Amino acid sequence: MTGHPAIAVIASNTLAGIGLRSILEKAAPTADIELFASFREFEAADPERFYHYFVSAQLFVAHAPFFRAHRHKTIVLTSADPRLAGSEIHCLDVRGNEEQIVAALLRLQHSARRPEHARPAATPAPQLLSEREIEVLTLIAEGLINKQIAQRLDIGLTTVISHRRNLMEKLGIRSVAGLVVYALAAGYASMDAL
Repeated sequence: MTGHPAIAVIASNTLAGIGLRSILEKAAPTADIELFASFREFEAADPERFYHYFVSAQLFVAHAPFFRAHRHKTIVLTSADPRLAGSEIHCLDVRGNEEQIVAALLRLQHSARRPEHARPAATPAPQLLSEREIEVLTLIAEGLINKQIAQRLDIGLTTVISHRRNLMEKLGIRSVAGLVVYALAAGYASMDAL
């Protein structure tokens, strides 16, 4: 155990599971993502240690009592399966492209009501980022482009680009969506500002 939050992807469709794991690794680079092809494998891996369970609709239906008992952790991978409509279970429509799925993940994070004991391990220490990098990160999360950030902070465009590159290197994040997820998780941005 590395101390990072652990996320389980439980999908009998191996390609779908690998695809979601890839998206989650980009969006949440500090999390440990584990892939399971069956509920039995997942159950043998100590399910309580996972912060979230991303589970295919078929496996959810087959093991509904377990996942309903852990609804604060469960996210069902679906293509708008009507059997889950009106339930208290969070669903993720997996028919979209990577950007749409990341946006849906952000909405899920905002709407989730998790108990305090289920919160992820602390994010990297704040001293990892300089004050200016945090300001740039916050503005990136708000959707500003480099030119707007430069104007807002009264700094040069090349300086903003340097800060953005440094953020990505320090955090090990390769996409703007990943930076947004990190900013939200670390408390540098809120969904209200997006």
